[in-house]
Amino acid sequence: MTDTTTRPGSRTYRGPAGAGSPRLAALPGVHREEIAPQRVLEVERYDTDDHRLTAAGIALAVHRDEETAYWRLDLPDGGENERLRVPLASEAPVPPPVPSELAELVRGAARDREVRPAGRVRRVRTGTALYGDGDALVAEVVHDHVTLATLGAATEVESWTEVELHPAGADGPLLREVEQRIIESGLCPAVPSAEAELERLLRPAPPARRRTAGRRGSAGAVLVEYLATHLDRLAAEDLRVRRGGDDGVHQMRVAARRIRSALQAYRPLLDRERTDPLVDGLRELGRALAPARDAEVLHERIAAGLAGLGPGVLLGPVQAQVTRHFARVEAEARAAVLTTLDSEPYARLRTALDDLLERPPLTKRAARPARKELPALAARAARRMERAVEVAIDPTRPAAERDVAVHSARKAGKRLRYAVEVARPAVGKQAKRFASELKGFQKALGEHQDIVVARDALRELGALAHSGGENGFSFGLLHGRDTARAERIEEELPRLWAAAWTRRNRRWLR
Repeated sequence: MTDTTTRPGSRTYRGPAGAGSPRLAALPGVHREEIAPQRVLEVERYDTDDHRLTAAGIALAVHRDEETAYWRLDLPDGGENERLRVPLASEAPVPPPVPSELAELVRGAARDREVRPAGRVRRVRTGTALYGDGDALVAEVVHDHVTLATLGAATEVESWTEVELHPAGADGPLLREVEQRIIESGLCPAVPSAEAELERLLRPAPPARRRTAGRRGSAGAVLVEYLATHLDRLAAEDLRVRRGGDDGVHQMRVAARRIRSALQAYRPLLDRERTDPLVDGLRELGRALAPARDAEVLHERIAAGLAGLGPGVLLGPVQAQVTRHFARVEAEARAAVLTTLDSEPYARLRTALDDLLERPPLTKRAARPARKELPALAARAARRMERAVEVAIDPTRPAAERDVAVHSARKAGKRLRYAVEVARPAVGKQAKRFASELKGFQKALGEHQDIVVARDALRELGALAHSGGENGFSFGLLHGRDTARAERIEEELPRLWAAAWTRRNRRWLR
């Protein structure tokens, strides 16, 4: 018989709790019916007392029947391949504690709150299989008595009857007759509702930020909407990092940087007593994530550089050395990231960020029209970048000083980029064009910084090769190529800057 998952093409009917099973005997086209033994199916949802998992789109539950019991974790926007299952130990206490591997994944949403039973769906199920010519299965009818209960402070209990019709090889007349008998039992067409109803009861009320962010079109409303978008992204990437997803650390770092840059660029719209500690916390989070991201970038860059060398200059087992080196570095960096995500400072930061949206600390200036206010504040970030670039493109500066200056210009450029992102909904095409024109210059700054970091790693790999009795020539060759490329980028920067920093592109800033 069918399990708790509704099959494609099935039809569901709902009625009062006492509705009986439909009469299916002697249907035309049915030669035999087979009634399955009664089964009891339970789904027990786990959540925090304030239902943080449900609010994050996470469903953690124990699924039980007479034969099996297992934990299932459904992740936001995930399909069947995103459902994680862990067997429930037969000797587990009641209620069973969340398995450590699943507790780790939901910790970013639960943070300092205990995860415990929050609701239960119980189905007492019987089923009838209908067979036709040649003993072929033509349809299944599944009859459930459903009881739903929320647990904890707000307890609600509901019960009803559901019937699912699963066509197999039935023709139109037979299906219509089966449906008619289901309806005669007191049921009406409906959608599968048990777990959806529990989800509705557990889901917290929408956050208050929509009501407290200011009137539509104000600078504060636009800023809070941007922060909300990237706080959602930060939460999603937290989960992906914990699962070891590709590029998760990078995307989480970008989300944190976007939030921090917006808070910094638009400080006059916010109460700094509340936002400055958040800026510091986000900066520390970015620093904690940086080694893992740098290791990913370096590994990929150096491996690609070695792959591009000809056999005549690729001396010794350098690829194997790189693999061994970065396997250790990346493992250590990932462990450090997970330690950070499980730390109390990170939990406090996430809670404070949630509070930022629920009670936006907006100043009186935030009530001004976004179209006028946001460009004026973005202009401050533009002037900051302009001053940094003046140093970065100065050919009289020593090479080491230019490296630092280019990195400073890159950071100022990122802050400006994200400040422009905030303003785009209010400003429109002018802000979009400005961001587009800056891309080439920002890309060059980013590549320069990658080279600076890569050269340090190449020197270390060359020294390790030498101390291990291997040939470090290939690493030296890549170091030389990177040095030459950095010099070419420095030569190109003034031209790229002049093309991007035109009066026409900056006209909307005021």
